[in-house]
Amino acid sequence: MSMFYLVLISASGFLMAILALSLQHKHLLSVLLSLEAATMNLFIMMFVLSNNISFSGQTSLILITLGACEASLGLAILVAIIRSQGNDYVYSVSLQKC
Repeated sequence: MSMFYLVLISASGFLMAILALSLQHKHLLSVLLSLEAATMNLFIMMFVLSNNISFSGQTSLILITLGACEASLGLAILVAIIRSQGNDYVYSVSLQKC
């Protein structure tokens, strides 16, 4: 029964991360944090479900690896944008200014 509650909490956390992504997309750092929260909640959900259904945990390890790569790439892009433009506003990032 506790597995059900853990899946329910991670699903609600994923929905809250998507809601935060859709409502607060002014700064690039808040977008990256929302994406990271969604990835972590998906990791928890997949890990719980893979243990419950007796799948191997390889898919959840692949997801956490991709989440770490996404976070490092996002932070590298954030640092590059702040160094070149001085702020991290999403609207200031466009292909026409490059």
